[in-house]
Amino acid sequence: MMGRALLVVGLMATLGLGATAALGYTLAGPLDPRLRLHVLLALTSSLLLLFAHCWIMFYLIGTGKAIKEAVKENGLDEAAVEATKRFKNQSYPMLMLALGLAMATFILGGGAATGSLPPAIHHVLFYATLLAQLRALQIEQRVLGENERLMADLNRRIERAPAGGA
Repeated sequence: MMGRALLVVGLMATLGLGATAALGYTLAGPLDPRLRLHVLLALTSSLLLLFAHCWIMFYLIGTGKAIKEAVKENGLDEAAVEATKRFKNQSYPMLMLALGLAMATFILGGGAATGSLPPAIHHVLFYATLLAQLRALQIEQRVLGENERLMADLNRRIERAPAGGA
């Protein structure tokens, strides 16, 4: 359930990025009074993205630890512990890329607005961020679904096991 809620936050961040870009591409220039709204939308979307990805990483760490303890306490197959490591290995690189690109896009947007950086750099970073974010959401959905199924399977096995371990 928690994973799904975090996916919704990540989706909201993605929609916010789209709204930020739509507004940004309608600005008349750095003196356009709507630039403040563009910056506010960008900040909000970036913070939502950071929140979602960081908490998904913490969630995978926490559930991985709980799974490791359940496997040890109940004498279950260690493959479940390896699966949790695989989930992190499959998701963390793209999550970190999306995080880094979102921060770079936001920070360097200030340079584009002041004219100290070519706007094309901000535009390229935005599209890279958007692509990384979409891919991160796709990976998160798959990994969180697999993690949820693994936890449900372990719960069933623990419930069926005789008292005192499997």
